[in-house]
Amino acid sequence: MRRHIEFERLHNFRDLGGYLTEDGGMVRWRCLFRSDSLGKLRGEDWDRFLALGVHTVIDLRYPWEADASGRVPDGGGHSYHNLSIEHRPYDQAALDQDIDPVRFLADRFAEVALDGVTELRQVLEVIAADGNVPVVIHCAAGKDRTGIVAALVLALLGVSDEDIVADFALTAAATARFVAEWRAKNPGPTPLWPGYGQAPPELMRTFLAELSASHGSVHDYAIGKLGIDEELISVLRKQFVGASVPQPES
Repeated sequence: MRRHIEFERLHNFRDLGGYLTEDGGMVRWRCLFRSDSLGKLRGEDWDRFLALGVHTVIDLRYPWEADASGRVPDGGGHSYHNLSIEHRPYDQAALDQDIDPVRFLADRFAEVALDGVTELRQVLEVIAADGNVPVVIHCAAGKDRTGIVAALVLALLGVSDEDIVADFALTAAATARFVAEWRAKNPGPTPLWPGYGQAPPELMRTFLAELSASHGSVHDYAIGKLGIDEELISVLRKQFVGASVPQPES
């Protein structure tokens, strides 16, 4: 099963469909995507994107990131929502080489879960809104901030923790391209943190376990901390979960 959708300039555009849910359903294909920055879309990549029929783009970056690196081009018939879920910026490439990526990033994920409650709730509301499917969620690399939102959505849809962890780890297929892209933009002897672009499964496993330990479960976190209700979760499941069907051809 191949989830990555090939683009020339995008490295981490993936379909979140096909995962089995606890009630025997399956997340629908071609309804929910995750990606690195859509500001890189142009030329044939733009045509490939348009062919997916995306209705809604949720950009999880800081507004200044979108201004500096570009946002999804206009003219695709989609709505655009810039909802920055992270409130404490940091530069991964500049980190000390001895910093453990799992513990460091698990702590950053926990900060997002604490600081970004308003924006995370808004993200879930946009995803669930009638007429917004297909949806793309993205940040800069489509790994950390996007990984947090993808994990929350998949968990609320009833996908197992192990499948959520496995989905997060698929970014490893794009890591070499992210590193090459960074080095092309930053020539010279500047050190690069060994954890840059990495998506170790233990990171997502740790985040989910610690979120559940603090709040009871991802579901309880969404209800108690984000302030969403059971009706919104029901709408999400109606929108994105259906009968088991084969993966569509690329």
